[in-house]
Amino acid sequence: MTVTDTHRAIDAVWRIEAPRLIAGLARMLRDVGLAEDMAQDALLAALEKWPQGGVPDNPGAWLMATAKHRAIDRLRHLKLADEKHAQIAHTFDAESEPMPDQAATLDDDIGDDLLRLVFTACHPVLSTEAQVALTLRMLGGLATDEIARAFLVPEATVAQRIVRAKRTLSEAKVPFEVPGRAERAERLDAVLGVIYLIFNEGYAATAGEDWTRPALCEDALRLGRVLAGLMPDESEVHGLVALMEIQASRLRARTDADGQPVLLMDQNRARWDRLLIRRGLAALERAERLGGARGPYALQGAIAACHARAQTPQDTDWPRIAALYDALAEVVPSPVVQLNRAVAVTMASGPAAGLALVDTLRDAPALKDYHLLPAVRGDVLVRLERLDEARVEFERAAALTRNTRERALMLERAAACAQPHGD
Repeated sequence: MTVTDTHRAIDAVWRIEAPRLIAGLARMLRDVGLAEDMAQDALLAALEKWPQGGVPDNPGAWLMATAKHRAIDRLRHLKLADEKHAQIAHTFDAESEPMPDQAATLDDDIGDDLLRLVFTACHPVLSTEAQVALTLRMLGGLATDEIARAFLVPEATVAQRIVRAKRTLSEAKVPFEVPGRAERAERLDAVLGVIYLIFNEGYAATAGEDWTRPALCEDALRLGRVLAGLMPDESEVHGLVALMEIQASRLRARTDADGQPVLLMDQNRARWDRLLIRRGLAALERAERLGGARGPYALQGAIAACHARAQTPQDTDWPRIAALYDALAEVVPSPVVQLNRAVAVTMASGPAAGLALVDTLRDAPALKDYHLLPAVRGDVLVRLERLDEARVEFERAAALTRNTRERALMLERAAACAQPHGD
């Protein structure tokens, strides 16, 4: 195996093992920041030693044993209180246990440890930006530069967010635990929100040269699937997984060979991933069976399922989609939900009905700089053959979006509206 092959193997192992490694260390150290530091030290050791000695048979156990040794050295260096030092050293006692036993010990509590890590990374004491960065770092196994590239912010900014987040958790003495039942629902909302935010940024990038970032969708899906395995009785967890699986099924069809956006109604549905659709529909069924049919993620999953079940755009059950958006608007009132509902009404009841709804949103403060409001209005106006007005709306949408591909699409649609009507 070449050095390059070994580095690729280390990268793959790290993405798989990082959450488990950090979670196990955090349980022992009661300090998420220190646990992440020790895990990073173990990764550096692997980068130094594995190219010469090869990838171990049990790389996860090797990383855990190395991290434990580094933690003991760090604690001794910091000269922590003798009592705490003795307690943690006894827990670690790596030398007295063969490596397979260490792995077994780690796996015994791995489910609880991962769940604790999810809730800790998304603790409300942190800002949403910090929650996202810490979640991607600790649960997604992403490096700082990867997170920075994904969200198009300077690497130094992401590094500062992560450092501050770890410091905040430590200073606030946030316990490494799954919150009690009374707090869990509120905290679970934050966890699901962060995962969905990561997925959405991958599905429709806010800014930059690419319209989609599939790797971010994959990271969010992996986190969602892990959470569903750890919390099998939470309907909204399955609802979110259903939504992400079905949305992710369209990723290949959302861009053409040149990376240009392809809108939903123009997509080649043969390119939709049928396996992801089946997984999504199964997750949606689980959510509904658990009584979560009216949860916000399950409702959005049901909307996505309507598209997934339609063999052609003409087969889409738009009246049902409009009804689902009505239900969603009751659960999470939002101008964005109402805008999406207006699209469904346009398709179900005609563009005049849709335009009436869109126009009620034009003064909504939350949509003041939201590029999809003029984009939707432009599309409805095209259907009404009011092309001059539609052109103005598409140009406004192009001016508001920060995504290069989407700007080009909006300008292309504006130019099409300016063409002679007979062409």
